Amino acid sequence: MPAILESQRAVYLAPLTSFYNKAGRAFPDVRFLHGEVVPDPYRHLLVHHSDMTPRLQAFHGIQLDLDVLTLALEEPLLVREVLLRRSDNHAPVEFGAISIHLDQLPERVADPIRRAERPLGGILEAEKFKHLSAPRAYFETKADALMAKLLHAEEGQRLYGRCNVLALVTGEVFAEIVEILPPVDALDGNPSTLSTI
Repeated sequence: MPAILESQRAVYLAPLTSFYNKAGRAFPDVRFLHGEVVPDPYRHLLVHHSDMTPRLQAFHGIQLDLDVLTLALEEPLLVREVLLRRSDNHAPVEFGAISIHLDQLPERVADPIRRAERPLGGILEAEKFKHLSAPRAYFETKADALMAKLLHAEEGQRLYGRCNVLALVTGEVFAEIVEILPPVDALDGNPSTLSTI
């Protein structure tokens, strides 16, 4: 396991911890992993230095829709929890908990983020906004009742995710993100393997 200090752990997982606190639920156990031991297809989808939305769209071969679970805007900070879903069968392909510092972004990027109509990665790609993606850690966890419901998993099923930051090319961080993928059967997008929330 990577040597991650407790202080780092708290910072890396802060967006997800906040989501659980707001939901009044106990935070599940998380085990950090080296990227090379994350199994495929999760490794392909998580272990890279690019945005998740384009990677997931390429993997699924379909446009992704944004489902906002919670959103709090206290300028200049926007905090939200979202699901990315396939546009055809609405299967979840990612849960994301994210803090976005809008004052670090030009208004042409900040405004559509505030409107919360499209995934962040899709906005950055459409605006051709140059930035850096820097994963801090990869992890596995077991689906609790909340993640099982959101990601069409069975309770106790293994899930994989990453803690990531997005930064300007000058180095200033404008987003902290925790991203969790559903199980492989849900990733396959086969409606017969998916339950309904």
